[in-house]
Amino acid sequence: MKYYIIAGEASGDLHGANMMKELSLIDSKAEYRFIGGDKMQNASQKAPFIHISETAFMGFIEVAKNINAVLKNLKKAKKDVLDFKPDALILIDFPGFNLKLASFAKKHNIKVFYYISPKIWAWNQRRANKIRKVVDHMFCILPFEVDFYKQFNMEVDYVGNPLLDAIEDYTFNPDFRKDNGLDNKPIIALLPGSRKMELEKILPELINLYYLFPGYQLVIAGAPNFDKNYYEKYTGGLNIDIVFDQTYDLLKNAEAAAVTSGTATLEAALIHTPQVVVYKANRLSIWLAKILIKVKFISLVNLINGFLSVNELIQKECNTWDIAEELAELINNSEYRKSVLENYEKLSEKLGKPGASQKTAQLIYKYLT
Repeated sequence: MKYYIIAGEASGDLHGANMMKELSLIDSKAEYRFIGGDKMQNASQKAPFIHISETAFMGFIEVAKNINAVLKNLKKAKKDVLDFKPDALILIDFPGFNLKLASFAKKHNIKVFYYISPKIWAWNQRRANKIRKVVDHMFCILPFEVDFYKQFNMEVDYVGNPLLDAIEDYTFNPDFRKDNGLDNKPIIALLPGSRKMELEKILPELINLYYLFPGYQLVIAGAPNFDKNYYEKYTGGLNIDIVFDQTYDLLKNAEAAAVTSGTATLEAALIHTPQVVVYKANRLSIWLAKILIKVKFISLVNLINGFLSVNELIQKECNTWDIAEELAELINNSEYRKSVLENYEKLSEKLGKPGASQKTAQLIYKYLT
């Protein structure tokens, strides 16, 4: 069968790649066309129609600034979907773009599957009514999403969380330090996000930690859509290493981590790295978010557990001094560190076992045949 898959950012690229691998095992004649990144390219041995480096815009203001690029990509994608004539359009998160494609596909009688629900439970919950009309099957990865959609008379499939698959399948490198020229000092991992806006706002605050932790080495997890030179503009010659495509190894080797809100907070928790969650954006975006967002927390760890499992430093609190204070507590306060790790255990119990990618692929194939 022919599958058109759309993932608009790095986490979607990871989950899309794992799902493609499972689909190929079930459907030996699978053909792919996709918007995604390097991981989906490796899984399919084909280049993306549009790379995520051209699509990963975050926040109201950043999207508004890049609206021409967004509309251009949308127009190109619609034409490409019709040209490819897929049996199924598979959408991964990325709602602003993907829900428009879902409506377009339904008008052209193309089956629409949505893997990883848009976070409409956080804001604009009425979007569920639109999803019910334009999506044939929804596959959820967060336990509480099933009950959320029931409020809108929607039956959805809970498939588990694909990060469990990604981490289980990952082969950790015992020579991570040696291979990256790192010494024996304890590591503080810096995960500043994968979007330009996040990096511009958050990375300078994280870089300044260098002066407050002289006995530690800071290591940045580089995003695939930026190169080393981009990060070195921020590090300014400081002895801060940057590693690419080794985030899991970095987290495994770190004493603690400062993690930008997003999928990475869940990855750090599943790898059992004590973390502080950070986030900073355009002031207007944050102001709008406070009006619209309906949830108490921003990190997936806290949202899934339903209580403050890891500390969140947002906007004004996302500054070098407050981040440093929280990291120091995570490193030096054994009781506090233990409590965070115990919260991670509760999270793992709620998420269940690996197998989301396989289950999603099986259900897609089942619903098509």
